[in-house]
Amino acid sequence: MAEPRIKTTVVGSYPIPDWLALLPSEQALTDATRVVLHIQESAGIDLVCDGELYRFDIDHPETNGMIEYFVRPLGGVRTAVTFDELVAYRAQRGMGFRTRPPAVVDAPVTAGMLDLPRACSRAKRLASRPFKFTLTGPHMLAKTLLDKHYGRTSDLAMAIAGVLAEQVRYLDADVVQIDEANLPGSPEEWPWAAEAINCVLDAVKATPSVHLCFGNYGGQSIQKGGWAHLLSYLDALHADHVVLETAHRPFEELKVLRDLRPQIGIGLGVIDIKSTEVESADAVARSIERAEGVLGPGRIKYINPDCGFWMLKRSIADGKIRALVAGRDLYEGRH
Repeated sequence: MAEPRIKTTVVGSYPIPDWLALLPSEQALTDATRVVLHIQESAGIDLVCDGELYRFDIDHPETNGMIEYFVRPLGGVRTAVTFDELVAYRAQRGMGFRTRPPAVVDAPVTAGMLDLPRACSRAKRLASRPFKFTLTGPHMLAKTLLDKHYGRTSDLAMAIAGVLAEQVRYLDADVVQIDEANLPGSPEEWPWAAEAINCVLDAVKATPSVHLCFGNYGGQSIQKGGWAHLLSYLDALHADHVVLETAHRPFEELKVLRDLRPQIGIGLGVIDIKSTEVESADAVARSIERAEGVLGPGRIKYINPDCGFWMLKRSIADGKIRALVAGRDLYEGRH
């Protein structure tokens, strides 16, 4: 059978298996990653991901380890936070979903003990289909830290981008996806956010992509706004495609994406991860059909969930993964 015109992928995270949380170990992590990849491959997902289990932090379920894993190993930061620093942090705009900073920046940021290539290679060797590795972007990491060295968040973001870029150069993945979940709530920051993320995207050896959403904390959106305010940012990205939250958004917003630079492919969100209802194949196919009617043929490169699955029960996530592929196959007449 010919390759599908529209490919399927997941955004990244998967619900942590209970047995991994109860008895974590290197072997258990490997076994769990193998299970997550097999679930996607058995369902027919074209571009699979490791479920981001390598960075799950049970002490920080509000961010699923997407912050702490990246900043705590860095040089130039400390995790011991004083009360005065907590007060200052809680006064920052946009950090209402956190009660304390993951770290405080006291000196120039260095890679420290961060080792993304190891996490990537450990998962890729378990995959039998094209593999995607995900990491958190410099804008979000900079915004969640308490900066006492650089003075400007944009300067801190560029320093973090330099560290990430050096790591990304060594990633052996078919696609490297950078996640930015904070920018949609601060679209005015797009010029320096784009400069920072492009520093990382330019270091990708294979295919670079970017994921944007409006947050998924406690199964809720935490960022307000819409895609219209982010079009300049999207156009500036040095990415092959963008993976977007669209299933949980007003359908009318898709019209904005018609003006997206044509060289950037669209990853269309057709699975609502903020709902526990498993979509039908027919519903997914209709979503693709409606979107292509607005965006035009050839603009949709991938279909995907809006965000990661980590807030859902495994049975629901698995059902949504199967629906993603079944809907694409129904739409393209692949039986």
